[in-house]
Amino acid sequence: MLVREIMTPDPVTVRVDSPVSEAAGLLRKYHIGGLPVMDGDRVAGIVTETDILSLLDVGEISDDLWLPSPLEIIEVPVREFINWEKTKRALTDIGSLEVRRVMSSPVVAIDEDADITDAASQMLHEGIARLPVLRDGRLVGIVTRADIVRGIGMSSEEGS
Repeated sequence: MLVREIMTPDPVTVRVDSPVSEAAGLLRKYHIGGLPVMDGDRVAGIVTETDILSLLDVGEISDDLWLPSPLEIIEVPVREFINWEKTKRALTDIGSLEVRRVMSSPVVAIDEDADITDAASQMLHEGIARLPVLRDGRLVGIVTRADIVRGIGMSSEEGS
């Protein structure tokens, strides 16, 4: 079975200069885990939920706050407030970053005429869940691990 038989054609994409908030909105709207990132008509990378979540690293949780014994009761709430403020600042900054700053690049892609076993092997080797599908170097679809599993199921049903 070939990749073009199981891929999702014309995938949702985002531009390299789009804000991360737009990419996150598209992931949410279409209930998908990743988007090819386009620079004109060229696939420049891919941005995933994991890429966006990794931006939420606000550093170590502050535990260096020390207050005298009579005030120990408020130490934890004050520390948590400080950590929440760091998180809110990080979320605000993240949304305005350009997708090119967080995308995975160079993109790992596959040709539409490749066998699905090649796609599965490439995903396992690279540790990724989706591959942009190319025809003559241009994006024509996307294939995910779920597509491959579905394809394997379809081929076994046909053989029965």
